[in-house]
Amino acid sequence: QVQLVESGGGAVQVGGSLRLSCAASGRTFSSHAMGWFRQAPGKEREFVATISWSGISTYYADSVKGRFTISRDNAKNTVYLQMTNLKPEDTAIYYCAARTQVTTTRGAKYDYWGQGTQVTVSP
Repeated sequence: QVQLVESGGGAVQVGGSLRLSCAASGRTFSSHAMGWFRQAPGKEREFVATISWSGISTYYADSVKGRFTISRDNAKNTVYLQMTNLKPEDTAIYYCAARTQVTTTRGAKYDYWGQGTQVTVSP
């Protein structure tokens, strides 16, 4: 069982930056691939970024590539999402997720989810 708690969300202006954190409980965190997803009001949840258990492999949605960076610290059981050059369309609730298999962009393939943290980007 893995429990995930996101933090770091908030309100920023266009062009600003935020770093989201996702703290995981459980000793098996280092064996899990991790992902970040987001859901804007009235829209479906969408993939943002994913990272392998080792941290070597990462993959990003085209909409955030070059602006967001996913990373992890297995010693701290934490995965991060550094977000720069934020845009109004980045406004959403951001969720982290974990799975024991290889990374995937498909949210339905993740086993564990956090409660989410709100990110609001204003013009």
